[in-house]
Amino acid sequence: MSDQQEVIVGLRKMLVVKERESADLQDRIQQLTAQLQSRAIAALEPPAPADPRLITVDDALVLQEVGIYEYHHPLENAENYKQALAQLRADVREAVKSSEAIVVAKKFSFNNSLVEGRRLTSDLAKLMLRAYNAEAENCVRTMRAGNLDTAKRRLDKAAKDIEKLGAAMQMRVSSSYHTMRTKELELTADYMMKVQEEREIAREERERLREERKVEQELAAERERLDKEQAHYRAVLQRLSDTGQDTSEIEEQLERIADAIAQNDFRAANIRAGYVYVISNIGAFGPGVVKIGLTRRLEPLDRVRELGGASVPFPFDVHAVYFSDDAVTLENELHREFGQQRLNHANPRREFFFATPEEVRQVLAKKVGNLLDYNDSPEATQYFQSKGYWPASR
Repeated sequence: MSDQQEVIVGLRKMLVVKERESADLQDRIQQLTAQLQSRAIAALEPPAPADPRLITVDDALVLQEVGIYEYHHPLENAENYKQALAQLRADVREAVKSSEAIVVAKKFSFNNSLVEGRRLTSDLAKLMLRAYNAEAENCVRTMRAGNLDTAKRRLDKAAKDIEKLGAAMQMRVSSSYHTMRTKELELTADYMMKVQEEREIAREERERLREERKVEQELAAERERLDKEQAHYRAVLQRLSDTGQDTSEIEEQLERIADAIAQNDFRAANIRAGYVYVISNIGAFGPGVVKIGLTRRLEPLDRVRELGGASVPFPFDVHAVYFSDDAVTLENELHREFGQQRLNHANPRREFFFATPEEVRQVLAKKVGNLLDYNDSPEATQYFQSKGYWPASR
């Protein structure tokens, strides 16, 4: 068999493999995942040196390797990424139409004929491009937020395999075309991350608006109650004055109500005023984790009780609830102070930190002075009552 025939056979085999991978992709991923899990369980000896030809496909391992995701083509929003992807894919199609995707030897002869050689290289170029594009499409379809490096390694390997098969005829995937398809992977990954971020921001904004509506309703209801109470005491004051009785106690009540109304109006007008709270949940997160948050509720513990709903196994314990005229700034300062101790470094809007209540108390005391009420130790009543019934291995 001649070199040219061997190349043709090799490319056809590669194309069949790639197309089969495209059809049976999910099964292959499940099999590889099962193999990785079984190997991890069975491994009793130190691992052998990693084979550079192997590509990790386990999402958890990949995400741990890459760290915090960084955008390769920073754009403002997901729609911009979508438009950039559409333009890039149009460029990819144009490169295929203009025969710029595969580098082809210009003077290759077959059976001593340049015409036959051009016909052969044209057919082989189509086979190469189909094989390469099949792998590129597989990489796009299996893209997950954060596993871009794995997809790029797979695509690089496909380009190198095709180059090896076409070495005898000086045929390979052009660097410009490979760059475009690599950029397509980057934009796809960026788009997926941006969509994920925007969904998270939208969810948090809806939560913020719900919280604001609750605060507005509470303040309006409190103002209505105070107005009724004030009207009642004014009527009593009028009757006592008309009969010449002592009105000092009623006047004190009216002063108290006036102060409460002024405070309520201040809370309604000043959106930065509120309560900064420090809470923990050792049954859910362990003893060294706290949440530092903010609420504008009239009764801040209502917010804490909501956080300790069905989403966590035990209610939160409250270590501090501090009212501030500028609670937004105070909360941000505390978050910056413990910024390096966040649980979630990928999403800074999550307010959990590796810190003890005592560590937070010391920082809070430096910023606001002495704290009259602060609990260093959590009660965690339900946690301690339940722990004795847990399996011994827990």
